[in-house]
Amino acid sequence: MSPEAWLPLAFVLGYLLGSIPFGLILTRLAGTPDLRSIGSGNIGATNVLRTGRKGLAAATLVCDMLKGTAAVIIAGYYGGPDAAMLAALGAFLGHLFPVWLNFRGGKGVAVYIGVLIGLFWPAAIVFCVLWLATALTSRYSSLSALVASFVTPIFLWWFGHLALAALCAVLTLLLFYMHRENIKRLQAGTEGRIGAK
Repeated sequence: MSPEAWLPLAFVLGYLLGSIPFGLILTRLAGTPDLRSIGSGNIGATNVLRTGRKGLAAATLVCDMLKGTAAVIIAGYYGGPDAAMLAALGAFLGHLFPVWLNFRGGKGVAVYIGVLIGLFWPAAIVFCVLWLATALTSRYSSLSALVASFVTPIFLWWFGHLALAALCAVLTLLLFYMHRENIKRLQAGTEGRIGAK
């Protein structure tokens, strides 16, 4: 199969992998209440943490990251760089809007990191360092994600990775959209801080 023929398949592959709701699966296997009835109702690692199960939250984070990485690596192996980027977009959209959950998924932070690991790992390190630095100074998880995702496309553009920067700019816009309620709470001063009871 030619690399061009792989492009639509890469997007579908990415979407299907990205749409696997690991947070929901892991919490159900562990016997916790339905994740969608807890906290924000989100299926990501941050909401899993609200169950009080730190191990489950860490496992969700890792699995959500790796599904993005796997999509990129598989598509890239068979279809080349363009297929890898389409798979990255598919995985991100699959996580945000999984068909299995009526298109109500996570907010995309872990998958963003995961696709960066597969596409250009130094950008993943930049994202994580920015997230940690912002989290340590502000104790806002949402703000940390917003800052890291905002700077990452600029970092990629600055170092000449223009196509990847454009892709990450799209991912960042989607991530900001998914955090729109968090942004409102940040502006109002009512957003919950990391570790707050």
